[in-house]
Amino acid sequence: MSKKSFYITTPIYYPSGNPHIGHCYTTVACDSIARYRRMQGYDVMFLTGTDEHGLKIEQKAAEKGVTPKEYVDEIVETFKKLWKYMNIDYDRYIRTTDDYHIETVQKIFKALYDKGYIYKGEYSGKYCTPCESFWTESQLDENGCCPECGRPVTEAKEEAYFFKMSPFAERIEKLLTETDFLQPKTRAVELVNNFIKPGLEDLCVSRTTFKWGIPVTFDEGHVVYVWIDALSNYISALGFWNEQYGDFDKYWPADTHMVAKDIMRFHAIIWPAMLMALELPLPKHLAVHGWITFNGQKMSKSLGNVVDPFVLGERYGCDAIRYHILREMALGADSSFSNEIMINRINSDLANGFGNLVSRTVAMVDKYFGGTLPSEREADGLDNDLRSVVLNAVAEVDKAMDETKIKTALEELFKAVDRANKYIDETTPWVLGKDESKKARLASVLYNLLETIRIVSTLLSPFMPATMPEVWEQIGLDAADATYENACRFDVLPLNVTVKKGRVLFPRIDAEKEIEELNELIRKQAEEAQAKLSAAEKGETAEEKIELAPEITIDDFAKVEIRVAQVKECEKVKKSDKLLCLQLDDGMGGRQVVSGIAQYYKPEELIGKKVQLIANLKPVKLRGVESCGMICAADTPDGVKVVFVDDSVPVGSKIR
Repeated sequence: MSKKSFYITTPIYYPSGNPHIGHCYTTVACDSIARYRRMQGYDVMFLTGTDEHGLKIEQKAAEKGVTPKEYVDEIVETFKKLWKYMNIDYDRYIRTTDDYHIETVQKIFKALYDKGYIYKGEYSGKYCTPCESFWTESQLDENGCCPECGRPVTEAKEEAYFFKMSPFAERIEKLLTETDFLQPKTRAVELVNNFIKPGLEDLCVSRTTFKWGIPVTFDEGHVVYVWIDALSNYISALGFWNEQYGDFDKYWPADTHMVAKDIMRFHAIIWPAMLMALELPLPKHLAVHGWITFNGQKMSKSLGNVVDPFVLGERYGCDAIRYHILREMALGADSSFSNEIMINRINSDLANGFGNLVSRTVAMVDKYFGGTLPSEREADGLDNDLRSVVLNAVAEVDKAMDETKIKTALEELFKAVDRANKYIDETTPWVLGKDESKKARLASVLYNLLETIRIVSTLLSPFMPATMPEVWEQIGLDAADATYENACRFDVLPLNVTVKKGRVLFPRIDAEKEIEELNELIRKQAEEAQAKLSAAEKGETAEEKIELAPEITIDDFAKVEIRVAQVKECEKVKKSDKLLCLQLDDGMGGRQVVSGIAQYYKPEELIGKKVQLIANLKPVKLRGVESCGMICAADTPDGVKVVFVDDSVPVGSKIR
């Protein structure tokens, strides 16, 4: 019997700069939903990608002196590295420069033209280059600027093709007001009042003032306007009107499109109108979320208030960051990011709550029973109450995930965590452990706690996929048994389960110290952004301030032995998402080096490369793995880059 399919998409991201924590929510949220559905047994298709056309990219590339394709290629790789670092397990990644997508878009444009929905005219109005959106005078904000981003608009007048929107106004209004297509409902009311009630204006769908885009096949000089192009990715990625893939009938219509509020108009009005014109089914659900804001403002690189997810992940772990952004964002509302909120959330929920529950329980099984529970049991009414709360949480999580309310799902799971910690206080295992006649009761208490941890950690695994396997190892659960079916019931672990003490999963953070350090990072970042902005306004190039370490003498430098080495083998260090273990040919018999570059390089990318090795560094152990030296790397705006050596230089050569 075939599995039921589930298709979920993020919007395709505009590669105008390096991604930041504000980009992460939609993709992490969709990844969590996709993982949850896979756990439930669905055949999932999770799509994400990049939107690589338009005037802004053409301008940015020209500023850098590269082609638009060269410009976007570099940024796309940065996005992919971030998604890998954040454990995003997408099934398909689409780029709008992909040949098959171009084929589909051109066929859609021609089909809409042949049906009479697209016609040629002249556009004269307001255009926002950063948003790539046309606006009428009445739609501009009180300052005469773009209503989405608040930046100035320009007068635009050019020959263009237009898509007729008015034929679909009534159907779209009913879609928004009479169905559950868009959530939250307040967003639907907003769209109807602002765009449909005043009268849907025809949409400009081609441009002639730039070349970086998909050409209109039947009219040279016109390129397809970004929204006809970008929105079509949801079906081109399934093979609609192209031969690249063949699963359109299997996955369409999409179960969930998730987007931020600034692009909901395009997904809730323009996209349905296109599909109606093509006589295709509409997506089942459009989930609209707010922005991650910093001090009340949308994160913006030009404002210097963006937060680098690589920096946060290095400090607190990827799963802690995933949990924080998912836990803080209520569907439809903005989520305020601050260092204080993040650190307090990590401390309260992960360190003091779930992490403490795991470490206390495993430690007590180890202390009182040598790590293995006996089979004898003695039940109590408190056990039934705990089990009832945990199983009720499972039902509530299912309901919340069906409604794409991830914050609510996590809240329900942590109600079970809180109840389990209270259960420890109520049953006082430390008292039971002193009385030999109470050992059967103590075994029951600890078994119930292990089962609670098993159920909660299984349901948390879609949200925090890197850490939960460590939990399973500590509580004696085979990962193959961490299934959705088992999460819906108690008594899965064997009565004589054996635990294994491990590392502290979520160490408590010194909030005052961390907040001070993070605020300093943000302050420096804002100063750099302001310097670049000021220089740009003057037509200058802002030089980044580089602070050198204290001066050394030639004798100091002579103490450092730098040699050329070649990577022969490379693999990830177990239980670490940061470390790679490299086997090097150093011309001296070989050695092993551990390096914190796993989020920037796949092991196979390094094999055969020649590197600079600090050869006389004192050996240390990292995560229990010995490291005899260090390879040289550089910190760049795009992350860490290993400094490679030309292949012609023999291994063992001294660098001076």
